[in-house]
Amino acid sequence: MNIYFKRSIDNNIDIKNKICVMICEICNKKGRMKTQAAVIERLLKYRDVMQKMKGMGFVRVFSDNLGDAVGVSPSLVRKDFSLFGLTGNKRGGYQIEALISRLNVILGKDRKQKIIIVGCGKMGRALMNYNGFPRVGIRVAAGFDSDPAVLDETAPIPILHISKMKDFVSENNIQVAALTVPEPSAQSIIDSLKKTCIKGVINFAPISLRSSEDFIIQNINVEQEIENIFYQIHVAENSTETTGIPNEQTETTD
Repeated sequence: MNIYFKRSIDNNIDIKNKICVMICEICNKKGRMKTQAAVIERLLKYRDVMQKMKGMGFVRVFSDNLGDAVGVSPSLVRKDFSLFGLTGNKRGGYQIEALISRLNVILGKDRKQKIIIVGCGKMGRALMNYNGFPRVGIRVAAGFDSDPAVLDETAPIPILHISKMKDFVSENNIQVAALTVPEPSAQSIIDSLKKTCIKGVINFAPISLRSSEDFIIQNINVEQEIENIFYQIHVAENSTETTGIPNEQTETTD
């Protein structure tokens, strides 16, 4: 029995998946995995779809189910899986539970992944309390800030002074940080993080920072993302006014 998960236009900023991709890219640098970030991101999406299907009671899935849900062709789903020796049955598809377990190992999701938040203002605290992280095995180990008013070493997720960041990162073997500081502070914080064992940063500061060969930076500019949404709404409205035909944003399947 086939089931198709309808997808909306793919503009979602999935923070947890971006962190997972970054962790896999760090593994790439160590020679443990030679895979493009786009493939890793698709594997994460396939796994998310299968987890939802498993919760609905399904035990098998077909490549066309996954392709429809993620917005790619069934042949690309099979190609992605074949890179890791993941095979299914043409008539029976893939066994969901077994495939999720294999993907968890491939993506490093079979173990806890710890991150820190640098900058504990409103956005930083929102990330610290984001309930999507625990569901995919990501734990926020601590937050760091220079403002004495927000420091709290006894909180469930402690907020420590920025001066303690280097030792904490080293002692807890943290490799990924989320940066939510004002623009003027961003580069200096990056320079400090490069002196630790941090290998990747999700940057929410409104400034584009460059990755290097041994330090990965993923820039997420929320302002630009909002502007992009307004632009797409504008284009869709103009298209409707010009042709009289609504601009379809979803795919339908019989």
